[in-house]
Amino acid sequence: MDTSNDLQEREIFPKGEEITNEYFRGTAWLQVLVPNDSTLHCPTYNVTFEPGARNNWHKHPGGQILLVTGGRGFYQEEGRPARVLHPGDVVTIRPDVKHWHGAAPDSGLTHIAISTNAELGEAEWLEPVTDEEYSNL
Repeated sequence: MDTSNDLQEREIFPKGEEITNEYFRGTAWLQVLVPNDSTLHCPTYNVTFEPGARNNWHKHPGGQILLVTGGRGFYQEEGRPARVLHPGDVVTIRPDVKHWHGAAPDSGLTHIAISTNAELGEAEWLEPVTDEEYSNL
């Protein structure tokens, strides 16, 4: 069983700051790796979730890429079954696809999140993933 402490010892990038907004359930951390600027249009982040932590349903107008670097977790698009995530998995998310991602109940999860075509706008944050949705994975 992975724990968030085990993940921290194996992290490639810094864990960053604890996320304190209403768009995450449980504890998660964020480290900016590539800031959003007017040249590259692809801000990149290291995101670390403690076991059971997850973000709300959301959409990215320009799409998103997730590169899983540690732990085990889930990615789910609206209306589709959840996908189990492991280190080395790559998730490509098309523009405006409603989805969420986060850690498994018994494992932390770390991934690199790349916001593609960021000039098209910020993520649209939606409702939380309910405990019922999460426990039925």
